[in-house]
Amino acid sequence: MRLLLPFSSPLSATSPPSLPEHPPPSKIEFSGITKIFKKSAIGTLTGALTLTLVLSSPIPSVAASIDPYLSMTPPSLSPDSSPEDCPNEEGADTEVLEDDVRPQLVTNEGIVEEAWEIVNDAFIDARSNRWSPETWQKQKEGILSIPIKSRSKAHEVIKKMLASLGDQYTRFLSPDEFSRMSKYDITGIGINLREVSDGGGNVKLKVLGLVLDGPADIAGVKQGDEILAVNGVDVSGKSSFEVSSLLQGPSKTFVVLKVKHGKCGPLRSIKVQRQVNAQTPVSYRLEKVDNGRISVGYIRLKEFNALARKDLVIAMKRLQDKGASYFVMDLRDNLGGLVQAGIETAKLFLDEGDTRSVESYLKLLLYVIYTAGRDTETQKIVVADKKPLITAPLIVMVNNRTASASEIVASALHDNCKAILVGERTYGKGLIQSVFELRDGSGVVVTIGKYVTPNHIDINGGGIEPDFRNLPAWGEVKERLSKCNTLQQS
Repeated sequence: MRLLLPFSSPLSATSPPSLPEHPPPSKIEFSGITKIFKKSAIGTLTGALTLTLVLSSPIPSVAASIDPYLSMTPPSLSPDSSPEDCPNEEGADTEVLEDDVRPQLVTNEGIVEEAWEIVNDAFIDARSNRWSPETWQKQKEGILSIPIKSRSKAHEVIKKMLASLGDQYTRFLSPDEFSRMSKYDITGIGINLREVSDGGGNVKLKVLGLVLDGPADIAGVKQGDEILAVNGVDVSGKSSFEVSSLLQGPSKTFVVLKVKHGKCGPLRSIKVQRQVNAQTPVSYRLEKVDNGRISVGYIRLKEFNALARKDLVIAMKRLQDKGASYFVMDLRDNLGGLVQAGIETAKLFLDEGDTRSVESYLKLLLYVIYTAGRDTETQKIVVADKKPLITAPLIVMVNNRTASASEIVASALHDNCKAILVGERTYGKGLIQSVFELRDGSGVVVTIGKYVTPNHIDINGGGIEPDFRNLPAWGEVKERLSKCNTLQQS
């Protein structure tokens, strides 16, 4: 079983992309003026279509073909062995092929049982309340009591088994669907990373995903490798997203990885050529309003893909250089994509936060909670760690197709008094999925968690209500944000 896990790969800042500077397709009226896991049976392409933070599009047909998913902690990942488990220095020169990457033959019953175990370990019943360990165990016993005579029948059994959960996002992927999804590479070198505990309170970065015949695979990176450095930069203590950013760069350029094969070595430096295929989701333009007295920077963000954050930064800086003193970020029809890209986008606009105590959360200017799996006490708090990119008033435009990662951005900026929301109630998708490959090349998408907004609102199914239906005057925007900040600081 392979857990898919892509990370974002924006273009390198040293080579500014050619962003479309033209009116987006949709226009708006502005003040009367037009504006706008552990068990891995195959040693290729494993990992998790996520980011240590990612979420799917709410539309299954879209999600199954292009969208990555968020994975918090794979259900079966166990800590690495302690150093004492490693062989002596003589043996350390030999790569260790771990049991979880040895090719295995699998029966039809084995495929069904593998899918059952994934749900048993990871599924969170966030909506229907139909799931329980007891009923799930009984379903397994009933299913496996009858021989499954063909692979197609096994897949049908899995489909019915997952459908019984009553979760529209938990579903089966055929081998073809899984293969298409697995090609969604966001690092530019065909590598997917996962933060794995070493059992001693520290975190290692492991390769849990390789695109078959991708740049990293061809260069010699292997599943299970630990990433130690990128271009000579020690990655100790860095998150998977931070390291993914180090891997990113213009297509055809090179990046050097220092890796450790297996649990105990050897160490290798591997030179990999990047291949960036993602297209920019950002378009922008400068608008003059109030008889030319006010310059408004309009930015449309179509999805949160590998290039979203860096291309947004480039667009914002260009608009600032042109004199923009107000901004509009259009998230209408943005169905989401990479959750971590959404989080990093939100952090661009927020002040530095303090995570020293949960009690201080009302003072944090970015507070996003991820509830991991069934343990509702397990939370991941995300805070901004740098000064905001802009301090100018910001409008975020939303509609009923603003979903998932887009809702994370909209709620984070709104609840932290950095933006007002204009438009329609958002879609309302606050569930988190991971994608797992089964040993015959098929896969399952499983809901493994959910998130709430900084104000502790569960948006799933309900969405986010905007402040205004139509665009207000900028004076009203400034007044609303000022009042919000005053209340937050009191």
